[in-house]
Amino acid sequence: MRDAVTSLIKNYDRTGRYLDRDAIDQLKSYFSTGTARVQAAAVINSNAATLVKQAASTLFAQVPELIRPGGNAYTTRRYAACLRDMDYYLRYATYALVAGDMDVLDERVLQGLRETYNSLNVPVGPTVFGIGILKDLVAEQVASAGLPTGDYLEQPFDHLIRELGEQDI
Repeated sequence: MRDAVTSLIKNYDRTGRYLDRDAIDQLKSYFSTGTARVQAAAVINSNAATLVKQAASTLFAQVPELIRPGGNAYTTRRYAACLRDMDYYLRYATYALVAGDMDVLDERVLQGLRETYNSLNVPVGPTVFGIGILKDLVAEQVASAGLPTGDYLEQPFDHLIRELGEQDI
């Protein structure tokens, strides 16, 4: 797992270049949101269970066929697996948020997900929808804590949504 600084330096080192103005601007941007990243992670951590429960409730209210007989979240076991996965996405999005780099999401979440979902016959659409709900709830929670929201907070969720949406699962 890398962070924004490590990734930037690695890319410049690979090409044998000194850090240029663009690199310095990227570093400034990362460090200027550093405190907000850590504070947002603390808010997420202290509210994770509530965020997951609210996201699941919203998802199942808007897509009730998921919890009806034959739905992918029907039965206690499948419902619990859905909550577990939402918690998993939230936890790794928080790691990426703090790191300012989406590498952890690619390595720990997205790689191998296609095979897992295919083997379990899990549709990706509701997963993507649920991640979007988590994104909105996190933004509300962070804002209500008096912290700034914006791109730094949305990036991990947007990355998951974009990458899952592009996969043919």
